[in-house]
Amino acid sequence: MHVQEWLETVPAVAVYALVGLVIGLESLGIPLPGEIILVSSALLASQHGHIDPVVLGASATAGAIIGDSIGYAIGRKGGRPLLAWLGKKFPKHFSEGHIATAERSFEKWGMWAVFFGRFVALLRIFAGPLAGVLRMPYWKFLIANVLGGIVWAGGTTAVIYYVGIVAESWLKRFSWLGLVAAVLIGLTSMLILKRRAKKAGQQLDVTEAQAS
Repeated sequence: MHVQEWLETVPAVAVYALVGLVIGLESLGIPLPGEIILVSSALLASQHGHIDPVVLGASATAGAIIGDSIGYAIGRKGGRPLLAWLGKKFPKHFSEGHIATAERSFEKWGMWAVFFGRFVALLRIFAGPLAGVLRMPYWKFLIANVLGGIVWAGGTTAVIYYVGIVAESWLKRFSWLGLVAAVLIGLTSMLILKRRAKKAGQQLDVTEAQAS
């Protein structure tokens, strides 16, 4: 069933809880379609009055901030063995190349990597756990985490909601285009990150070969 059609069949409270939970788990480090669920819910809110966009945005923001914070705590306690374990469980998302790319981003940008990581599909999964593994001071992480969560989750909800209000009659007939756009954006960012991860992995292999 279409994601938005399915969301229409559940109570508003369940929608808020689902959005917060999925985004929280994604921010925690579990690969889930948080962005697609958020876009679908925001479109639903623009077309049906029983979904409050403010509560929806607050739920998404809370899920993002709490999930990232838990991910940070797990990463700080688990250290690099955690990354190795995640690499075995989710090789497509936590490969050595992906980790190397994310580490370079953190080394170069610091807090900004956590903030802007919200807007990149795969980096959104890495940000919390990797910040903990790399021992980023918690106060720096918290500031970037809170600001990133508000801008990404709250901003996405607001933009999609108001676009839906302005073009309500058009979106009622072609609402699936919003989901297609979200998927394309997510896939594009994923492909870019995968390309960078592959390059980083190749450089890592060359370095290891030279060292041996």
